[in-house]
Amino acid sequence: MIAAEALGLHLRDTFVRAEPHDRPFRHWLFDEALPQQTARAIAGFAPTPAPVGDTLGRRETHNESRIFFSPDRWQRFPLARAVADALQNPETTSVVGRVFGRTLTGSFLRIEYCQDTEGFWLEPHTDIAAKWITIVIYLSDGPGADGWGTDLYDADKNWVGRAPAAFNQGLVFVPGGDTWHGWAKRPIDGVRRSLIVNYVSPDWRSRHELSFPDRPV
Repeated sequence: MIAAEALGLHLRDTFVRAEPHDRPFRHWLFDEALPQQTARAIAGFAPTPAPVGDTLGRRETHNESRIFFSPDRWQRFPLARAVADALQNPETTSVVGRVFGRTLTGSFLRIEYCQDTEGFWLEPHTDIAAKWITIVIYLSDGPGADGWGTDLYDADKNWVGRAPAAFNQGLVFVPGGDTWHGWAKRPIDGVRRSLIVNYVSPDWRSRHELSFPDRPV
């Protein structure tokens, strides 16, 4: 298993290389987000997703089936701890703040491992203000998976484009009033896997979702 220090170095390089875009809102795209071996290992974690019904366009519809890289996962999946340590590292959070323009001091790390299946969709939304930054890493490589990226919308909720989602590519944005995004319903042949990393405000209520609930950035 890769050490957290090496993983942190890789992530910092990923963020520095991220390519900025301004349409329909300020966001960044990147590839080779994680070392290949690490990305493959994460993609193989919990290979059988829990069955869920209609999401009603929101992830929280099925909160009981969501997976977070929190302390209760670390014994069963030690790599989750390495990922969390790498993203909590002060050097990493400093690079994130410098590149993406959002100081993270005082925030808390939240990492969700998503496994979306046929029928999944997300309505256009902007992310709540408690999320200081959103980082998505796509971890699927099945048929059509490169088209499973996040949909991006303008201020009138008109579809503008889609983040590329080949294996180990990713998207970053700082949530704001114009950051409309979602996932238009379309076929999923297999499982759409991704990591969603947020640094959230100190008053985040669901402490069980946090990687270090008692240790802010």
